[in-house]
Amino acid sequence: MKNYHTHTVRCRHAYGQDRDYVRSAIKAGFEEIGFSDHAPMLFPENYTSSFRMLASEASDYVKSVNALKEEFKDEISIKLGYEIEYYPALFDKTEAFLAQLGYDYLVLGQHYTDNEFEPYAHYSGAKTDNVIHLNKYINQVIEGLNTGKFSYVAHPDLINFTGDSDIYEEKMTYMCNEIKRLGYPLEFNMLGFVQHRNYPNKDFWRIVGKVQNQVIIGFDAHSPDVLKNKHIYLDICRYLDRLGLQITDEIVFNE
Repeated sequence: MKNYHTHTVRCRHAYGQDRDYVRSAIKAGFEEIGFSDHAPMLFPENYTSSFRMLASEASDYVKSVNALKEEFKDEISIKLGYEIEYYPALFDKTEAFLAQLGYDYLVLGQHYTDNEFEPYAHYSGAKTDNVIHLNKYINQVIEGLNTGKFSYVAHPDLINFTGDSDIYEEKMTYMCNEIKRLGYPLEFNMLGFVQHRNYPNKDFWRIVGKVQNQVIIGFDAHSPDVLKNKHIYLDICRYLDRLGLQITDEIVFNE
């Protein structure tokens, strides 16, 4: 069992020390885990995001995870990653900053459209019947994947579109087909599943079943105990199996 969606206290909405996540993963029988806390973004000086680590905290994050890699190398494999949005105005310089520190992988989690700090940016989880928001979300996900910097898409159904269901099916079918063509897995998000959020969206996963995208399960752990939820993991496996979907736990790492 593997999980590549794990947060830390640096994002300000997770709990427990880095070491606690590793120990929980070992007890639960994980072969490999990846830390993928919300990446710092190099925003303009007048904007601070409320749900990610600061750029000044990135070095400590890297040092901590790399130290745990070495300490527990005989018990579990540990990878260093980030969950990060594709913000066109910020991505290249932010990725270059992260690359200087070193990372194993990036997960695309598109929490906002546009560039987040802009007044017209839309939070993807907020209800909207505006097709413009849906189109922007889809386009930014696809543009992000076309950079070649990501390993998979986290909670691809985060966009909370409440408009015409036929439009949703058409647009999301297009997105799933494009992501399949590009060769990236889609994440079935355990946190959303457990907390009954707007995702996982049954309509979306029905589309995924038709398109036959590859799927990865992400625990989206915000506390160490979440990694012990193997029974929920198995429930999700059975659900995805009924949809005829191929589950993978292998991702491509940064070279």
